[in-house]
Amino acid sequence: MDPATLGYIACAVVIFLLAIRVPIAYAIGGVAVVAIFIVFATRTGTFMPERALWTTLKLSFSSSFDLVHSYDLSMIPLFIALGHIAYKAGITTEIYEAARVWLVRIPGGVAIASVAGCGGFSAISGSSIACASTMGRICTPEMLRLNYDPRLATASVAAGGTLGSLIPPSVLFIIYGIFTETSISQLFMAGFLPGLLSLLGYALVIVLWVRRSPEIAPVPDQKFTASQKLRAALGAWPAVVLFLMVIGGIYGGIFTATEAAAISLLFATLLGMARGFIKTGDIIPLLRETMSTTGAIFFIAACAKIFVAFIALSGLSNDLVASLGEANIGPWVFILIVCVIYLVLGMFLDPVGIMVLTLPLMIPMVESYDMNLIWFGVVIVKLLEIGLITPPVGLNVFVLAAVLEDKVEIGKIFSGLWRFLGIDLVVLLLLVTIPWISLVLPATMN
Repeated sequence: MDPATLGYIACAVVIFLLAIRVPIAYAIGGVAVVAIFIVFATRTGTFMPERALWTTLKLSFSSSFDLVHSYDLSMIPLFIALGHIAYKAGITTEIYEAARVWLVRIPGGVAIASVAGCGGFSAISGSSIACASTMGRICTPEMLRLNYDPRLATASVAAGGTLGSLIPPSVLFIIYGIFTETSISQLFMAGFLPGLLSLLGYALVIVLWVRRSPEIAPVPDQKFTASQKLRAALGAWPAVVLFLMVIGGIYGGIFTATEAAAISLLFATLLGMARGFIKTGDIIPLLRETMSTTGAIFFIAACAKIFVAFIALSGLSNDLVASLGEANIGPWVFILIVCVIYLVLGMFLDPVGIMVLTLPLMIPMVESYDMNLIWFGVVIVKLLEIGLITPPVGLNVFVLAAVLEDKVEIGKIFSGLWRFLGIDLVVLLLLVTIPWISLVLPATMN
């Protein structure tokens, strides 16, 4: 069998396995190993399994081993641990509290503060799921207590939680950078303005929604003095320091992304212990949570790397590029097709799974159009961000519902999200048509 044909069959089998809910790692890893074995066993024209076993094992193990031992991959556990430590140390809570104190008297102000808190948490943790989970515990109960409409109280946090995908540091950018061999530091900087644009878009949605229906966000009687507002703003200084360490350090060329992660984690840990929020006995449970999350991501990535090796071995990418050339599809039509594919996949799969499944096929085609991989990475991550709140399987929605212990129905959360999905599509259009938004900061890095 022609290797490229086997590649198409393997992709179809993977899609079928995912459709019947086989975990992404087992689907792509298992299919890739079997397909590699078939390629080597039939290379001479006759089926000779005894000659393929050792070669298959060697290629599979070497591919996954090289990935897991990647220096850049060490950023993932560091940033995940930073998110856990920052929450335990009260740093993420202080971001939201400062925004709430300043905005509480504005119609919809607590919802806007929740989005701002999600943005601040994203600038520390890099995980959308962790952001939705953490801020859901902090913000949503407060809004429900203030008699906010449950749709607004939940949708603002579910949407705000997606900012962890774009605002650096981002786990998705790290995985994208490793698989595409692009600069992770530049990817972080490229995501900053799009993330800020998304945050402002969500705030605009809340303002317009509340202006049209004031009853969904009653203004509380609580007032804060100027000194209380100043105290709340100054209380968020640890988050500002962490942000400057990560973003300022990387942008100024002081740290690599990995060094910024390590230094920030050390700072947050020592600060939490000095303030009495973190005890020595808390360290092991926090690291255990980090290891659990990291292990799942690493396992998916290792299996994906085996799949990448198979794609290269089969020549499927070259065949797809040749087919594109024959079809004479323009770059804008190609981007439109990519957007549709990712939006559809985002309805059913998690962002990491989508990325590791599609990148081996997408990147060669992107390079054939001579597109900027940094810009394309931002577009992809924005698409994955949209998938986190898209029914029927919007992960952030289900995470938030679990955090709230089903006090708000999932259907009600989704019903409040369509406005945020609308502004997401507007931001996506801007990112696609105006690459400058993503590329201006990377272009000025030291």
